[in-house]
Amino acid sequence: MLDLVNINMTFYPGTPNENHVLHHLNLHLDNGDFVTVIGGNGAGKSTMLNIISGQYFPESGQVLIENQNVTWLPEHKRASYLGRVFQDPMQGTAGDMGIDENLALAARRGNRRGLSWGIRKDERASYRKTLQDFGLGLEGRMSTKVRRLSGGQRQALTLLMATLRKPSILLLDEHTAALDPKTGARVLDLTRQLIEENNLTTLMITHNMREAIQYGNRLIMMHAGQIILDIRGSEKQALTVEDLLHQFEKASGTVLDNDRMLLA
Repeated sequence: MLDLVNINMTFYPGTPNENHVLHHLNLHLDNGDFVTVIGGNGAGKSTMLNIISGQYFPESGQVLIENQNVTWLPEHKRASYLGRVFQDPMQGTAGDMGIDENLALAARRGNRRGLSWGIRKDERASYRKTLQDFGLGLEGRMSTKVRRLSGGQRQALTLLMATLRKPSILLLDEHTAALDPKTGARVLDLTRQLIEENNLTTLMITHNMREAIQYGNRLIMMHAGQIILDIRGSEKQALTVEDLLHQFEKASGTVLDNDRMLLA
């Protein structure tokens, strides 16, 4: 479903601020893989997602989605392949549009937009049913401007929008980090529900080691622009935070000193 082949990425090359972010990065995802990604600041996690999404082009290497080389496709031309939820709940929705209008935008992702913009009656009924299944109480507020929603409601809506048209790959970039713990846990439950129901191939970045262990069938840890741990199957199921810290120290040759990860 996804292959990153020998990806290299350098910011500000040839300047005093030159920063080698990704070093010969290789990653293969099978259809239905739910991979949690963890690592300290500067490990290259978000840069990897931005290269997959087309927000950045790599310095060298290839990005293949469903065996199609999309390395140099701009972001808007990859829209039909990808769904993405950002850390900021404000980033994935149009605040001055209604809930139904946002869902209609998501439903048309990757399609040519003609003159028939209006939302059909059957579409609206489908959106209402989907929202009702979510259990957030939004099915009766279809015309409400999204900016009036809480952060958790808005992020849940963004998640629904990202998966409304089943994407080849779902990218989750610390999508619960800006939410309070109770709301974040609810959004994570919804995330797992949508991924399992639709068998979505998913990359989820998190700073929380317990979440990285609890969710998904595979865990990768990044350090200094490379994948240093790739844990799956029964090994992941038996993993503890203490095991993960020990394996990080062994693989990287250094002690994890990221306060955000350790405190989480």
